[in-house]
Amino acid sequence: MRQPVAAGLPIVVKVGSSSLTNTVGGLDDAAVESVVRQVASMTQAGHPTVLVTSAAIAAGLPALGMKQRPTAIADLQVAAAVGQTKLMERYSSLFSEHGFEVGQVLLTKDVLGNRNQYLNARNALVRMLEFGVIPVVNENDTVVVDEVKFGDNDRLAAIASHLISAGMLIILTDTSGLFTEDPRLTSEAKLLTAITHSDEVLDRIRMTDGRGAFGSGGVATKVIAARMAAFSGIPTVIASAREPDGVRQAVAGEAVGTWVSPRQPPLNARKLWIAFGLPASGSVSIDKGAVDALTSGGRSLLAVGVKAVTGSFDRGDAVEVLTAEGTLCAKGITRVSSQEALAMVQNGGSAVGTEVVHRDDLVVMV
Repeated sequence: MRQPVAAGLPIVVKVGSSSLTNTVGGLDDAAVESVVRQVASMTQAGHPTVLVTSAAIAAGLPALGMKQRPTAIADLQVAAAVGQTKLMERYSSLFSEHGFEVGQVLLTKDVLGNRNQYLNARNALVRMLEFGVIPVVNENDTVVVDEVKFGDNDRLAAIASHLISAGMLIILTDTSGLFTEDPRLTSEAKLLTAITHSDEVLDRIRMTDGRGAFGSGGVATKVIAARMAAFSGIPTVIASAREPDGVRQAVAGEAVGTWVSPRQPPLNARKLWIAFGLPASGSVSIDKGAVDALTSGGRSLLAVGVKAVTGSFDRGDAVEVLTAEGTLCAKGITRVSSQEALAMVQNGGSAVGTEVVHRDDLVVMV
């Protein structure tokens, strides 16, 4: 099932706060140096690499006299502002020792939600790689607010993988990969060495809360990121950041961490943007007949199948399409507003033939 990355294809390496910091929240120099060495090695080997890094907030805590991650938004923003400079200074210094320049790229969800800015971000990343520059990507925690926040860098890394048409997404974490259960709680936990993106075991472990003291991600976000990459046709390897040669092993197709196979065929670029770049403004719940029509029949979503409307959205906004049980079924660009959709639900069959989401603007997520 595992495959090596084809020669010349770029890769994305994501590393989390818990893998880059020490017990008091400051940067772990040895850990940062290991990541830099591995990324530089891959770039030298002909795989231009984007580094998606967390730890800006964690890096700023010691300078501010904080011993744990704050909860107040203003405090988090200050820690991010201070820590981001320290983080980039460290990366710049270490990568220069390997002969590479770095470029800082700070993104937020609203930037990627705008189609033109989404394409601009892609062009910038691709051009940086062409110049031999290593892009260092992070969320812009200094200015971001909850409404436009990714909340973790795993999903941001998956989007970056799509933007550069990566050959692989590698997520470095503080465990050896994905396990059937939390290995910290039971000795019965088994490492999942290779799975498909649609495997039901991912749904079970996605519910596990594995957040660290200094980070914002966890097991769930890594599962979501792997599935996002899979829809782009990109495999994901989730492995330990403490593995000194883990990135090379993953790229070579060797047995390291958890391999998540991609979806075939992948979605086209526009549907990937709808699915993962465009924030949802609301949701509609549909009946089983509509679920079957979307997932098996490749049909548009008609008003007759909509049973509930949540949130406020206008025509042209993205909406999530949920089953009666609340499971995400699809996502698309709506042709009606939330008020119009609600009126259709309340009026029963009076708008039977009305399209809520046309199939060309719809992405089935199961």
